Amino acid sequence: MKLLIIEDEQALRESMVKYLSYQGYVCETAADFLSARDKLSLFNYDCVIVDIGLPGGSGLDIVSEVKYLESKAGIIIISARNTLDDKLKGLELGSDDYLTKPFHLSELNARIQAILRRRSFDGNKTIGFHEIKLYPDQRKATVNEKSIDLTDKEYNLLEYFISNKGRVLTKPAIAEHNWGDEYAQAGEYDFIYTHIKNLRKKLLDAGSGDYLKTVYGSGYRFTDL
Repeated sequence: MKLLIIEDEQALRESMVKYLSYQGYVCETAADFLSARDKLSLFNYDCVIVDIGLPGGSGLDIVSEVKYLESKAGIIIISARNTLDDKLKGLELGSDDYLTKPFHLSELNARIQAILRRRSFDGNKTIGFHEIKLYPDQRKATVNEKSIDLTDKEYNLLEYFISNKGRVLTKPAIAEHNWGDEYAQAGEYDFIYTHIKNLRKKLLDAGSGDYLKTVYGSGYRFTDL
């Protein structure tokens, strides 16, 4: 899952990136209003974490921008201002949650997980595809109820494929979502093939059906057809 962290306070921004990256998220950052707006117009995110007070503009306007772009990203506002007006305004504009500084990073992670479950998995704590089951809170995968040992990137790929089952996912889209914007712009995607080959082998060795299909000239699709 891919996050955009919009926070001008460097120490807090870096601590969020370190903690959430360790939890398995792909984290992109922006330190001001204009760079945040540029990233939102160019790339897709699963969740946007935005401070209200930003150099160059208001985080509330970022919330409006996300909605204007018809993004499916969840939105969490973080702010040092614990005022009812700010909370109501944020919710009216379309944010999903509001977290007052200072906060524990574990609480932020829990709120991100809750939003992603509601938006991507209909609130379920597990997601599945036939004999494959994922437990996002634990970042655990099973085949026929038996755990399989996946790397962080392999788990992210599998979750991304199952969340988009039946859709053709291009190599640039896979790179952007699972490795970050810089990889999407690099133009070289041989590393994706290696990770997908390893994931496919682990699934087959565990007794899964062969659902990871190459769509020649386009990318990959996760399907039972």
